[in-house]
Amino acid sequence: MDLQEIRRIVELMNEHGLTHFDLTKKDLRLKLKKGADLDDLRGLLAALPVGQSQAQAAAVPAAVSAISAPAPIADGMEITSPMVGTFYIKPAPDAPNFVEVGSSVSVGQTLCIIEAMKVMNEIKAEKSGTICALVAADGNPVQYGDVLFRIK
Repeated sequence: MDLQEIRRIVELMNEHGLTHFDLTKKDLRLKLKKGADLDDLRGLLAALPVGQSQAQAAAVPAAVSAISAPAPIADGMEITSPMVGTFYIKPAPDAPNFVEVGSSVSVGQTLCIIEAMKVMNEIKAEKSGTICALVAADGNPVQYGDVLFRIK
């Protein structure tokens, strides 16, 4: 694998908002990771000098606990992304949104579009109900399993 291939992989990671990439071949293992890792932060915390001021020492555990704290449970059933791509809430930049908070939806109704490899994939409702939250932001990358909406 040459440097150009690795650069292309990094570009694709940035383009799709990926933070982890792992490739294993016969004689090659490439593992790429972006962003802070919780284990790395814990290691930094353990490496802090004992004589450090109490305010500085309290700031690091607070940051670690903020990262590891579970998110509050939201109301409604989650509608998640079935693929990696770019999330769009409307069919065109000047068109109205497919749905809004409070919109009633029926089974088979288009909720959004996810663009993957220049293909626009309509995401349809698998359940009837009312949209209670728009979680994903228009034009932002989403990964498989990311929450797009919540429906009651």
